[in-house]
Amino acid sequence: MSTPAESYLVGLIGEGTTHSLTPALHEREADQHGLRYIYRTVDLTVLARPAGDVGALLSAGRDLGFNAFNITVPAKQVVLEYLDDLSDDAARLGAVNTVLIHDGKFIGHNTDYSGFGSALEEGLPGASLGRVAQLGAGGAGAATAYALLAAGAEHLYVLDLDPARSRERAAALAGHFPDRIIEWRPMSEVADVMSDADGLVHATPVGMHAHPGMPLDGDLLQPRHWVADIVYRPIETGLLKAAAAKGCRVLDGGHMAVGQAVDAFRLITGVEPDRPRMREHFLSMLRQGA
Repeated sequence: MSTPAESYLVGLIGEGTTHSLTPALHEREADQHGLRYIYRTVDLTVLARPAGDVGALLSAGRDLGFNAFNITVPAKQVVLEYLDDLSDDAARLGAVNTVLIHDGKFIGHNTDYSGFGSALEEGLPGASLGRVAQLGAGGAGAATAYALLAAGAEHLYVLDLDPARSRERAAALAGHFPDRIIEWRPMSEVADVMSDADGLVHATPVGMHAHPGMPLDGDLLQPRHWVADIVYRPIETGLLKAAAAKGCRVLDGGHMAVGQAVDAFRLITGVEPDRPRMREHFLSMLRQGA
């Protein structure tokens, strides 16, 4: 583990970052370790800048002495062409959410997948990974699917409202995990898939405050299923409420949000963060309406 620097200047580039909980999450944990740590948002919406400007913003940040940036939508893939190096997992995923600046060079990492992987291990220990259904094949779905397969999922069903996206995601994953069964299915077959699955991962915006609703019929859930959601506003989504009422084991989206922040903090500082403490801080901010 590297020696902590004297101070850290970190940023978050993406749309709608002004209201992100990430800066407070990082800064509070840094305070607990006695680190001088300043985290600033770079909101593309407020600045009226396109995602393609991420390269120029990274270069400006490097010149101003930033140590690292987190990257969020819509720049997680756009940023790839501006990086000097990638971690193996980020290269396989084709997406980056953390950029370290070392000796003037930009090094890309992906802690979305590792954050979900650790959340799954910690929040649903012993969950059966024999057959898993995943709803959503977009950017977040790429990270959760990769994490599931890295954790040992034997048979993964990938479903999305866009069949082409499901098919492309399944093909890409099969290239990295040739010894697993990875199937794409249209959403019209979700009932058949759930009748076969041990668990469900939900990786679409459905259930967020701005996108209320359920991603599937709650009657398809059975007590034997475990259910993981990536949505964390609200922390208890309609899907998780329905699953819990059926007796399913559930994992809220806050686990992934905190997990990716934990891994990013470790990469940036070389210091091991306190995951339970960061989780409680995260939940306290949600309770306070942050």
